[in-house]
Amino acid sequence: MSQHPLQRLTSPSRGFSALVHLVGLSSFLASLDWQRRYPNPVTMRWGGQYQFLTILGLAMSTVAFACGLLADITLSRRLFQIKNVLSVCSTPLEVLVSILYWGICAIDKTLIVPPGYTLPFFPDFGFHAMPALMMTLDLLLLSPPWSVRSYGAMSISMAVAFLYWGWVEFCFSRNGLYPYPIFELLTTGQRVALFTFSAMLMTSSTLLLKWVYGALNGVEELKKEALHPIKTD
Repeated sequence: MSQHPLQRLTSPSRGFSALVHLVGLSSFLASLDWQRRYPNPVTMRWGGQYQFLTILGLAMSTVAFACGLLADITLSRRLFQIKNVLSVCSTPLEVLVSILYWGICAIDKTLIVPPGYTLPFFPDFGFHAMPALMMTLDLLLLSPPWSVRSYGAMSISMAVAFLYWGWVEFCFSRNGLYPYPIFELLTTGQRVALFTFSAMLMTSSTLLLKWVYGALNGVEELKKEALHPIKTD
């Protein structure tokens, strides 16, 4: 199988690549199943578990790794390309979810966790750390370099942030309850600021991942682009 000259390890392949995608997919599916078996008060309402950004990102990562594993088994370049397209959005999103979740929890966990609801450590790690770790591992070792530039990353991030805000407000109009307690405490203007900040953080995550990819794989062009995103030449 031919591969991109800058891709560190062979993928798709029935060796290490298949193992990574199998482990990641198993973890993602276990997390989704855990959420189904142990619902919280929010998931019992309209929109269910998909009111949470964590679950939306996890679902996207599950589809990406399913495509990756199928590509490994069949050696399909088309499925491999689909996985890579999905990872452009899902990998920075998972990094964003991890940063926001663990960062807010360090300040006050009640801002992000529904009242009276706690997660044991392993499910918590599976929801809020494993997706970011596995998607980043896939990017750095088993994927060609991303071609998306800074303006494209910003556009994707803004679209994700404000589409999610629209979805949250729609669910609130049906349920009278936000999925995350922090939304209850913010005014509309403060929510705009929060989602704008989240979009900027997701953009920064994309650029950081590109820089790490360039540093790990010896691609100076990616490192320069990540450090100087405003340049167009």
